Amino acid sequence: QVQLVESGGGLVQAGDSLRLSCAASGLIFSRYAMGWFRQAPGKEREFVALITWSGGSTDYADTLKGRFTISRDNAKNTVYLQMNSLKPEDTAVYYCAAAHVIVTRIEYEYDYWGQGTQVTVSS
Repeated sequence: QVQLVESGGGLVQAGDSLRLSCAASGLIFSRYAMGWFRQAPGKEREFVALITWSGGSTDYADTLKGRFTISRDNAKNTVYLQMNSLKPEDTAVYYCAAAHVIVTRIEYEYDYWGQGTQVTVSS
């Protein structure tokens, strides 16, 4: 049974940093590209970042480049999202997801999803 479990969310002030983690189990982690998505209240879920199987390549939503960094540790079956200079508009539930074989920004092409972790940024 595949599980993706996010952690690290919380309530922070604008300008603060947070690091989210997503621990994977039940799959060969190194064969999956990993992505982060987020869903703000009343909005569609949107792509945040992705990282390839080896961690050699990354991709980010244009509006988040320079503030967010995705990384992974295949020995720990974990993917991370470092979020710096947080803004109130970053408030959302953040989800990690795993995609086998392909590298994609498209939600429905991901095979497995976590339950999400809430990030709230106060002004």
